[in-house]
Amino acid sequence: MSSQLYALIKREVAVVFRSRSEFVYPLAFFIIVTSLFPLAVTPDPVQLAFLAPGIIWVAALLSILLSLNSFYQADYEEGGLEQLLLAGVSGKLIVIAKSVANWLVVGLPLVIIAPVIGVLFHLNDEANSIAWLTLLIGTPSLCLIGSIGMCLTLGLRNGGVLLTLLILPLFIPVLIFAASAVQAASLGVEYTGQLAILIALLVISLMLAPLAGSAAMKISID
Repeated sequence: MSSQLYALIKREVAVVFRSRSEFVYPLAFFIIVTSLFPLAVTPDPVQLAFLAPGIIWVAALLSILLSLNSFYQADYEEGGLEQLLLAGVSGKLIVIAKSVANWLVVGLPLVIIAPVIGVLFHLNDEANSIAWLTLLIGTPSLCLIGSIGMCLTLGLRNGGVLLTLLILPLFIPVLIFAASAVQAASLGVEYTGQLAILIALLVISLMLAPLAGSAAMKISID
C-alpha cells in the first residue's frame, strides 16, 4: 500500500510539473496579495502586525483554493481517474495522493515563504514562528478538505463557483483558529489551545476526507 501511495504521489507531482504555471500561480497570488496590503491599507507597523494574521491566512486559503482544479479536473477530463479506479486503485488512496501532492506543490512553498511575509508585516519573532507553524499544520487540512469539494464537482459546469460555495464554509474553522493563534502570539497571550484545535482538525481531515472524497469521486464518475 505504501509503495502504491508513493507511486501515486509521484505521478500527481509529475503531472502538475508538466505545466509549471499550475504551481507558480498560487504562490505568486499569495506573494502579490500579501505584498499589496501594506501599500493599499497602511504602512504603519503596529496596524500591519495587527492585520497580518488574517491577511496571511486568507491569502493562503485562496491560494490553495486556486490550485485545487489543476489536481482533479484535467485528470478527470482525460480519463485518468476512471482508469485508476478500473485498475483497482482505492479511491481513498487517490484522494490522499492528490492531497499530499497538492500540499507539496502549493502548501509547502507557502509555508517556506511565510516567514518573509511575516517580516514584511512587522510580526515579532514569536508571532512569525507561530504563523509559520499554523501554516504547516493548517494547509494540509485545507488540501484534504478541498479534495472533497473537487470530487463532488468533477465534470460540472461552473464547478469552480460551486466548489467555492461548498468548501469555503468548511475552511472557516481552520482560518479562525489559525489566525487567532498568530494574533494571540503577537499579543503575548496563550495560544496552545488554538494549536491543539488545529491539530485536531488535521487529524479529523485525515480520517474523514479520503472516505468522503472517494465516495464523491465514484458518484461523479458514475
